[in-house]
Amino acid sequence: MKRLSAKFDHCRADDRAALVAFITGGDPTPADTGAILDALVEGGADIIELGMPFTDPMADGPSIQEANLRSLGSGTTTADLFAIARDFRARHPAVPLVLMGYANPMIRRGPGWFAEQCVEAGVDGVICVDIPTEEDEALGPSLRELGVATIRLATPTTDEARLPAVLEGASGFLYYVSVAGITGKQQAAQDSIEAAVTRLKAQTDLPVAVGFGVRTPEQAADIARVADGVVVGSAIVELVGEHGSNAPGPVRDYVRTLADAISTARTAKG
Repeated sequence: MKRLSAKFDHCRADDRAALVAFITGGDPTPADTGAILDALVEGGADIIELGMPFTDPMADGPSIQEANLRSLGSGTTTADLFAIARDFRARHPAVPLVLMGYANPMIRRGPGWFAEQCVEAGVDGVICVDIPTEEDEALGPSLRELGVATIRLATPTTDEARLPAVLEGASGFLYYVSVAGITGKQQAAQDSIEAAVTRLKAQTDLPVAVGFGVRTPEQAADIARVADGVVVGSAIVELVGEHGSNAPGPVRDYVRTLADAISTARTAKG
């Protein structure tokens, strides 16, 4: 968790948002994932989200669904994901790494086991899409006990009555899902994102990162002017789907366009 806070502090000192980049672990194969993760870092990603493949990724659109199928089809296991994370941590000791996925792979061997594996692999935080706040005891206490951030999701339908429950026990950063829908299909209007970020930041000191539907450097820059982080996933995953084991180069080049836009977003506005 200290890596996450240090990274957001560093970005704040540079007067810019953090670029949070997502890929599905094991896509196209576990052996290919390490080079793609390296390409994200080389392109300028500040924080990495490593997706845990699952058979029923209910919050994800076609691009990430297909990435999950490619990964599972290549035989990716939870053990492979933790091996990928360990290898990444050895190569990139200061870059925050977050696991994102669904409850079944995280708790089937017990939440304590999962939290211990996260610590051993150098994972800084976990986003579990389908464990609601009301069921936090299924995983949250085990993560917090070992210092792994429990990163919560807020959405356009998270009203003032529910927001305190979402924030209770949250750490690392707050992930604002900017559309009430699945990943990769649409992007929210900028004015609605600005209003939501303002509302959320009035209720928490956690950094607020905005994702879902971000594809272009222009979109990333617009969000970077108001949020602490910009999350990009489906567009990167599509490059992996298109290029397969040759994806590191295209991924690095694309991520660099996002990082460059984000780095100047706030100064360019002035």
